[in-house]
Amino acid sequence: MALSLARSWGLTFIAYLVTLARFSSCQPRPSPGIFKNSIRRDFRDFLNVFLHHRPAIPKPPPHRYSRPRSNTRSNKGPPVTKPTAPINRVVLAYSGGLDTSVILKWLQQTYGCEVVTFTADLGQGEELEPARAKAVMMGVKPEHIFIEDLREEFVQDYVFPMMRANALYEGLYLLGTSIARPLIAKKQIEIAKAVGADAVSHGATGKGNDQVRFELGYYALAPDIRIIAPWREWDLNSREQLIAFAEAHQIPVAKDKRGESPFSTDANLLHTSSEGKVLEDPWEEVPDYVYSRTDDPETAPAAQYITMDFEAGDPVAVDGVGYSPASLLAKLNELGKVHGIGRLDLVENRFVGMKSRGMYETPGGTILHLAHRGIEQITLDR
Repeated sequence: MALSLARSWGLTFIAYLVTLARFSSCQPRPSPGIFKNSIRRDFRDFLNVFLHHRPAIPKPPPHRYSRPRSNTRSNKGPPVTKPTAPINRVVLAYSGGLDTSVILKWLQQTYGCEVVTFTADLGQGEELEPARAKAVMMGVKPEHIFIEDLREEFVQDYVFPMMRANALYEGLYLLGTSIARPLIAKKQIEIAKAVGADAVSHGATGKGNDQVRFELGYYALAPDIRIIAPWREWDLNSREQLIAFAEAHQIPVAKDKRGESPFSTDANLLHTSSEGKVLEDPWEEVPDYVYSRTDDPETAPAAQYITMDFEAGDPVAVDGVGYSPASLLAKLNELGKVHGIGRLDLVENRFVGMKSRGMYETPGGTILHLAHRGIEQITLDR
């Protein structure tokens, strides 16, 4: 039976090839780029007609963006680019630091547009009102400066669901930076719709993962929004060039920002991450001065026992005392700090194909993650 079936299929395929050869002898030769697809489509039609007595499937029409091929050079002209409308107003994710302050002025000069700033309080531990004053000084209208306290929303709607999912990047990293970007992107789009902006902008570089996080969030919530990523457009490729640009345009630069920083950091209520410069060689241990959220675990006090109460998978109390989501995470951060909990030295893979070494401090998040896993051990079946 199997031999007969194999012989039947073999003869069928030979017949197909003969038919195809006869037919194609009087047809134009397909280009190499479409030959495989053409063969698959023709063989599918052959099987439908001769084996299953079904009509051939019609070939799809040309893609709406495809242009007709021509072998004559007279029809080949310069590529036609669709004219883009000018950008009138852009919402910038703004921290008030050197990078985003330079971006603000660069947007005003390069695009001739009005800039709306958005600064998110995610528990990074910095005073945010100076960002407002700096934006006003740089010509942003007071009604177009948005500073929002997002700490409770960040923990309740982003950190807690992440903990319920036991989400770990590369099996170790608790996504401290990653999980905050969608919230910032969401607020930028909300503001863009409220003020009638036609573009959004961020300060992420072209080498890291943040550009992907921001821009996928933008497009998910507003597919037609235009995105300006200055680090992929401008020619300011060093800290010295940023400082020179700032000085040329009377942008204040803090004294501690003038020297070359030994590493860069990102912080929010969940974690602090450090990378670059002194951390680039994975053979070298992380210097003690890099750590900011955790004390040295070798000098930690005696072990301390705590209890956590959970409702519907989320923590609601520590040692019997109820807290709001943000306050609870802040309490766990205090406990984790003195015991040196939550340090992670990781060489990770970036989305763009690079490897990067980062040092992450997630004291409260580490306690919460392990406590949640403990609750799962007791309550979940196989």
